[in-house]
Amino acid sequence: MSDSATEAGSLPRTGLTPRQRRNFGVGVQYAILVLIVVVAAVALDWQRFQEVFFNPSTFKFLFPDLITIGLVNTMIYTCSGYVIGFFLGLLIAVMRLSAVRLNRWFAHGYIELFRGLPALLVFMLLGYGLPVVLGPDRQLPFPPYGTVAIALGLVSAAYMAETFRAGIQAVPKGQVEAARSLGMSATRAMVTVVLPQAIRIVIPPLTNELIMLFKDSSLVFAVGLTAGTAELAKIGNDLATEHANSTPIVLAGLSYLVITLPLGFLVRRLEARQAKAR
Repeated sequence: MSDSATEAGSLPRTGLTPRQRRNFGVGVQYAILVLIVVVAAVALDWQRFQEVFFNPSTFKFLFPDLITIGLVNTMIYTCSGYVIGFFLGLLIAVMRLSAVRLNRWFAHGYIELFRGLPALLVFMLLGYGLPVVLGPDRQLPFPPYGTVAIALGLVSAAYMAETFRAGIQAVPKGQVEAARSLGMSATRAMVTVVLPQAIRIVIPPLTNELIMLFKDSSLVFAVGLTAGTAELAKIGNDLATEHANSTPIVLAGLSYLVITLPLGFLVRRLEARQAKAR
């Protein structure tokens, strides 16, 4: 019996080691990627691709409107919606953690409602339904900027509220107990001790929310825009339709990337700094 076990143990092992299997898997992935690139290089009509997506003759029709109107309006829509979403989301998060049951119910209902509704539907309700309710003599201020800011703020607040709630719950309870032992009220402890630490904790996801909001600003076409209030996606689409060429859409996309890529890099740096601090 022992001789058999010895002979079995002395037999050479067959198959690949874990490192060899990992290297093999990586090699297969590289091979597939190279194959895709080769097939695309051979099958694609690059001259036609350049004419459709990167046609220099259309550049003169894009600038400066794409930047001075499209990008500027996109930034205005994003920043105004983010400010509303930030403060409203912070309020909803505090209500979500309130000891008052009615506050918790309201906050929970708000979060579920605006996270469940498509953002486009919220734009349409505010852009077309709300004016009917308010009447022809009353409307939101600074149309369509006010409408877009409120729509983006309502949607983003639902997501920011959950982010803030996670940040508040991440603050050690000893901080609150220490503040209360110094004679602070629960409200003052929340405002002066908990919230500053919670906001610092959730800066990376809040920056990521800014990226998402920057892209969601392309939905403002639902409220009806004039030439002076159009944003990047609207201007790119209109110019692409006018000139029967996709270059304006590509350049509008690149304009989005000019903003979102640095913000994405900033998010990664902030996350790495927080991880190092922990």
